[in-house]
Amino acid sequence: MASEGPRPLVAGNWKMNGGVAMLKEPRLLAAMLKDVKLKAEVMVCPPAVILRRVKSVLKGSKIKLGGQDCHAAASGAHTGDISAEMLKEAGCTAVIVGHSERRTNHQETDETVLNKAKAAQRAGLTAIICIGETLEERKGGKTLDVVASQLKGSLPPGSTAANTVIAYEPVWAIGTGLTPTTAEVAEVHSLIRKELEGLMAGEGKGVRILYGGSVKPANAAELMSQPNVNGALVGGASLKASDFLGIIKVYA
Repeated sequence: MASEGPRPLVAGNWKMNGGVAMLKEPRLLAAMLKDVKLKAEVMVCPPAVILRRVKSVLKGSKIKLGGQDCHAAASGAHTGDISAEMLKEAGCTAVIVGHSERRTNHQETDETVLNKAKAAQRAGLTAIICIGETLEERKGGKTLDVVASQLKGSLPPGSTAANTVIAYEPVWAIGTGLTPTTAEVAEVHSLIRKELEGLMAGEGKGVRILYGGSVKPANAAELMSQPNVNGALVGGASLKASDFLGIIKVYA
């Protein structure tokens, strides 16, 4: 049984995976979910080059479309970048910002993430803001301090429960098969909720807080049942419709 709170969100981050051959997976997932009564919102975030193709495949389904990143500016001389407005035009309703792979591989700071989240909200998208500690920080007992600091530095002033989602992804658990204990997940999500209520006043109670990091059908129910866990940001397990469905059905 999933925990009570805001309507859950289960979002699949395909990362740099998928081409035309992958279109069969969202098509299959849409068919599988056609007659399922869901308590959760479902979203897929494919690479930008196939957003419109995936949007076409999902037409008439219960699955929403999201982007994986955006630039802070609406337009300009930014070769290779994509604006939040472009994602909106492609059919997206949300965009991931501040994923640890962006923070690490592209040296994105909290300020960078803050500006991207502002851009997402400006364009009418929900900003899925990612935060999380490294293994070194976890071992050093710095997890709560790091998470609180990243949240404060990455959350735009004036954010609302309607345009903001927080995703807690311990860096050391992403793609490794490792996960924190349920007690550790509950502790961090409790801290995030407390911080959100302080930063956003009444809006903080309604913000969805997702857990991400090696979420699989086998551990989804246990993780999603923890207090203040309002869904999941799923990586590898979202690439196969059958695996993703196993996670989504926690909320069926």
